[in-house]
Amino acid sequence: MDVASTRGHVDRERSTVSRKAKAYLALTKPRVIELLLVTTAPVMILAQGGIPNLWLVLATLIGGSLSAGSAGAFNCYIDRDIDRVMKRTQGRPLVTGELSDREALVFAWVIGVASVLWLGVFTNWLAAGLSVVAVLFYVFVYTLWLKRRTPQNIIWGGAAGCMPVLIGWAAVTGSLSWTPVILFMIVFLWTPPHYWPLSMKYRDDYQSVNVPMLAVVRGRAQVGLQTILYAWATVACSLLLVPVAEMGLLYTVTALAAGGWFVYETHRLYGAAIRHEQVRPMRVFHASISYLSLLFLAIGVDPLLPF
Repeated sequence: MDVASTRGHVDRERSTVSRKAKAYLALTKPRVIELLLVTTAPVMILAQGGIPNLWLVLATLIGGSLSAGSAGAFNCYIDRDIDRVMKRTQGRPLVTGELSDREALVFAWVIGVASVLWLGVFTNWLAAGLSVVAVLFYVFVYTLWLKRRTPQNIIWGGAAGCMPVLIGWAAVTGSLSWTPVILFMIVFLWTPPHYWPLSMKYRDDYQSVNVPMLAVVRGRAQVGLQTILYAWATVACSLLLVPVAEMGLLYTVTALAAGGWFVYETHRLYGAAIRHEQVRPMRVFHASISYLSLLFLAIGVDPLLPF
C-alpha cells in the first residue's frame, strides 16, 4: 500500500470515528443538557452561601450531564419509531442509521450507570440516588407511560427536568430543605409554558404520530391560556424564594422584571390566538429560556453580593 492510500485509509478511519462520536453526542440531546446545567451550578452557590469547592461543582456537572444524557439516549431508543415519522426528529442518529438500536441502548445503560457511580463517589449518594430517580422518571413515567397517552404528559413528565436543582443542592449539603423544593417547583411550573409553544409550532408533527400534546387536542386559544396560567404560577413561585432563602435585591428585581417579560410574551401569544391572527409561539419558547437563564443567574450571583 502506497503512502497516499495509507493516508486515505487513515482519513476515512478518522472520519468514521468523528461521525460516531457526533452521533453518540447527539443521542444525549446536548441542548437539553445545557439547559439543565444552567440550573445546577447557581443552586450549588446558593446552597453553599458562596463559591463551593470547584471540584465538587465540576464533579456534579459531569455526573448530571451523564445522567441527563442517559435519559436522552433512552428516550431516543424508545421513540425511534415516531422519530422516523416526525420531520423535526429525522436527523437523529437512530433515524439516519449512524447508530444501531443496540449501540444506542448499550450507550444509554453505560453512561447511566457511570453517572450514578460518579456522583456517588465524588459527591454523595443522595445526589446519586436523585439522579437515578430522574432517569427512571423520564424513561418510565414520561416516555413509556404519559407521552403517548395524555396531554398532561409535559406537566408531570417535566418533573424529571426539575431534578438537577435537587441534585445540585444535595451535592453541597447532603440533605434537602424547603429552598430546593421551591427551586424544584419553579422549574416544574416553568416547563409547560416552555414546551407548549414548541408543540404549537410542531403540532402537525405530533398529530402525525398520534402524540396527544396539548396543541394537538386543544385549540390555540386554550393552549395560550394554559401557557399564561403556568407562567404566572412560575413567577409567583419564584418570589417565594425571597423570604424562604432570604434572597436579596438583585434576585428580587430580576424575578420581577424577567418574570414580567415572560408573562407579557405569553399574553401576546394568547391575544394573537383569540383574535385569529398569526401566532408566533417560538417567541414564548425563546423568552422562557432567557427567563430561566436570567433567574438562575441571579440565584447564583445574589448570595455573593454584600447586600
